[in-house]
Amino acid sequence: MSDDRLVGIVLVSHSAAVAASVAELAQGLVGGGPEVPVAPAGGTEGGSFGTSAELVVAAAASVDRGAGVAVLTDLGSAVLTVKALLAEGDELPDGTRMVDAPFVEGAVAAVVTAATGADLDAVVAAAEEAYGYRKV
Repeated sequence: MSDDRLVGIVLVSHSAAVAASVAELAQGLVGGGPEVPVAPAGGTEGGSFGTSAELVVAAAASVDRGAGVAVLTDLGSAVLTVKALLAEGDELPDGTRMVDAPFVEGAVAAVVTAATGADLDAVVAAAEEAYGYRKV
């Protein structure tokens, strides 16, 4: 499967380190499959904790391959920022969807599913199913 039509994934966190680490973990768990376009959008442009609409927009543009973009957020202003961008309607690529999923488990499920060539609906569903992962 060519990676030019895979669903892109954006990970929005208040921390650049958290977003980058979760991206690295999710991509690392794919194994030998195609490289899913994943971009972290963490922190602010100045490197502090927070959320930057500009970083989210740039990350989404960088992973857009025409198959849709799934955006996962950690909490608070990350959620509000992505909702505001989606409401504006013209800053994010067509086919961008915010995913209601746990950040780490949802990211892993989204990236692994995207690596199979699944469409945006399947990627979103896999990430959302991560809420049901039991640990005990």
